Amino acid sequence: MSDRLYVKVTSDFDSTGYMQPRAILWPDGRLFNIDEVRAFRPAGDSHLLDCYTVIIHGQERHLFFERSVDRLGARLGRWYVEA
Repeated sequence: MSDRLYVKVTSDFDSTGYMQPRAILWPDGRLFNIDEVRAFRPAGDSHLLDCYTVIIHGQERHLFFERSVDRLGARLGRWYVEA
């Protein structure tokens, strides 16, 4: 398994509540705009991990959203890429 590099992600939400990642902020300060979200799918067996296939500068990459559920049922989480 690859190492996880946790990153900041700028996201929008559409009228249905779908989360659309727009840019990735690398820990060293570099900003990568996401040109396109090509696919979205659940990842892993826990139902707490989502995989977004994104296009950045013409290259396909995978961006993961690791969900956690708080005691009130709100969806929280953090983003990572595999390093």
